Amino acid sequence: MNEELVLTVAREALLVTILVSTPILGASLLIGLLVSLFQATTQIHEMTLTFVPKILAVGLVLLLLGPWMLSTLLDFSASILGRLPQFVR
Repeated sequence: MNEELVLTVAREALLVTILVSTPILGASLLIGLLVSLFQATTQIHEMTLTFVPKILAVGLVLLLLGPWMLSTLLDFSASILGRLPQFVR
């Protein structure tokens, strides 16, 4: 197993991680920003107000994009398992 193979697998793993996590993190960031703006304008500083919309948004993103995320992870896993003979050389 040479350095080029290790770097290629590591790069692909990081890209898949970023690709799969971006929708969830983006939705959470957007909802957090909107809730913060709402709290700043209304002077309501309830702690639970920040968590409930984020949980709902992340749940909705997982519901809508979950199959795509799962297929992306399965494709990457199949790719890694397909290259297994190269790893043990």
